[in-house]
Amino acid sequence: MIVIVDVNTGNLGSIRNVVHYLGHDAIISSDKDVIRQATKLILPGIGAFDTGMRTLHQYDLITTLNHKALEEKTPVLGICLGMQMMCTSSEESESKQQGLGWFNVPVIKFKAAHIKVPQMGWNTITITQQIPLLKNVTPDARFYFCHSYHADTPDKAITAATTDYGYAFPSVLVHNNLLGVQFHPEKSHDSGVNLLRNFLENY
Repeated sequence: MIVIVDVNTGNLGSIRNVVHYLGHDAIISSDKDVIRQATKLILPGIGAFDTGMRTLHQYDLITTLNHKALEEKTPVLGICLGMQMMCTSSEESESKQQGLGWFNVPVIKFKAAHIKVPQMGWNTITITQQIPLLKNVTPDARFYFCHSYHADTPDKAITAATTDYGYAFPSVLVHNNLLGVQFHPEKSHDSGVNLLRNFLENY
């Protein structure tokens, strides 16, 4: 069972529509009992880091998500804010809220002075590590981004792709069963459909 975790942020319906288009069933839920039954989890998100993490705490989902991700090794795909919440912390957090810490890397604000923040629109990715999530992703494949913060440059072992926006930043993270993308596959037309298909069929 594919569960899209409902943290009151993100294009939940759009993600579910793509999953259904690909021939799979998906449930949008913040119910711990439903999440415990998941064979795959999608953690989406649009908005503020603090809001997303507070919602996870409010729904008492941290322990359940940690068990699924770290002990059961359930495949998890974090999207945009969802990926950032899988990191250790974020410069966006005014309350110094901690992230899930599944990726041992903080989230920082774009530093280049000559770029517009947020990055909003289409961009490409440069694959640095061949993983099943990126199967058939070509160099000219374009993905939709909308963000002011990004994962800091981490150990190359967990960077599967980078994107250039003023400088190269990690746009796809991977650690065993844990995957994160800074862009929105549900808004990225054929390229996004291909990526979600890879997640559903190859993990």
